[in-house]
Amino acid sequence: MPGEVVTLDERESQADDKPERYPFLIRVYGVLSIVGSLIQVNLAILVALAFVRGEIDLSPLDGITATTLVIGVVALILSLVVAIMFIVLGVRLLLGKRHRAATIANAMIAVEVAFGLCVVLLYGLGERLVPTLVNIVILIVLQTYSDPALRDERRLQRKLQQLERKAEAEDGTLGRDLTGKGYITLNFFNIFWVFVICCVLGLLVEIAYHMIVVEPGVYQDRAGLLYGPFSPIYGVGAVLMTIALNRFHDRNPLVVFLVSAVIGGAFEFFVSWFMETAFGITAWDYTGTFLSIGGRTNGMFMCMWGFLGLLWIKFVLPVMLKVVNKIPWNWRYGVTAVCATLMFVDAGLTLAALDCWYQREAGAMNAENPSAIVEFCNDNYGDDFMANRFQSMTIDADRAARAD
Repeated sequence: MPGEVVTLDERESQADDKPERYPFLIRVYGVLSIVGSLIQVNLAILVALAFVRGEIDLSPLDGITATTLVIGVVALILSLVVAIMFIVLGVRLLLGKRHRAATIANAMIAVEVAFGLCVVLLYGLGERLVPTLVNIVILIVLQTYSDPALRDERRLQRKLQQLERKAEAEDGTLGRDLTGKGYITLNFFNIFWVFVICCVLGLLVEIAYHMIVVEPGVYQDRAGLLYGPFSPIYGVGAVLMTIALNRFHDRNPLVVFLVSAVIGGAFEFFVSWFMETAFGITAWDYTGTFLSIGGRTNGMFMCMWGFLGLLWIKFVLPVMLKVVNKIPWNWRYGVTAVCATLMFVDAGLTLAALDCWYQREAGAMNAENPSAIVEFCNDNYGDDFMANRFQSMTIDADRAARAD
């Protein structure tokens, strides 16, 4: 309408929604996603109808624990949700809706990760997990390629025409959310470095706490991965807090503290439950302590999570953003890609080693025809190595709820 004022944010939003044709291969992937997912949804409907009619033999479920059954049902629901989301993604890829494609890809990554965790809980690591991992990698690539903010950064790198953004890059504030809705842009680059830095900082804090409070003067390796000074529970916790608190970074410190405490406590509870259910591993036990919740978290550590979240959002995150942006502009994506690949390999090897540790403890190892990864883990990450590397963990295969 004449005289109508359009703000900068509205113009950016309109530009993000403007269709922009994807390359041919991505459009082919969109078509395959739609067709494959429609077939999967139709099969799910047929199976549901057969179940209602009583045409499915449920005798194989005899002896399955309630926990295992619930996890299986959740996995089925998640697989159906993923199939529906793939249809939506395929349509958006064909229509050239980059911003919306990036949004749905972000959501799908979270759902695929949840589905992958269910697979690990039911079957451990194996070939069943491969399709999920492939989907996650493809979705990360699509999200990175489609994200309008990252697209602008690539154009800036190539053309150097947006002088304002170039100045921001030189000032080390390129990762800031310029819309004002949050503190940082929630893209893969920023999220990955939040994860890495907090893996290291969290490990240092935990080691110091153990040496000062738990066992004064006694050093204990608290690392959570096979290689490197990383404790992924703190990295993932920081990512969750950053995502949840990004738009509330300037709110009352008490609100930030309480939200961080709830997120940290819930995540700590989930990790403890997951490790025990999937591998029979107990990494910590707070039974008998103040406000203990199943021995998996307690009031004191929830307060610590709250304090760490407050410290992170108010003080550490701004410093981290400046430090990360010291990475030279022309190295930005290359360094991140290499480091992300190494981190994924480290995390994958760690899960494989934990799975082999469980199989050895449970006597479920296939000694006659082991896979290459199982042989590698048995040769390099035996029981003594695992007990020494993960000094805070104990394993009891009877605690797991595996279906195999």
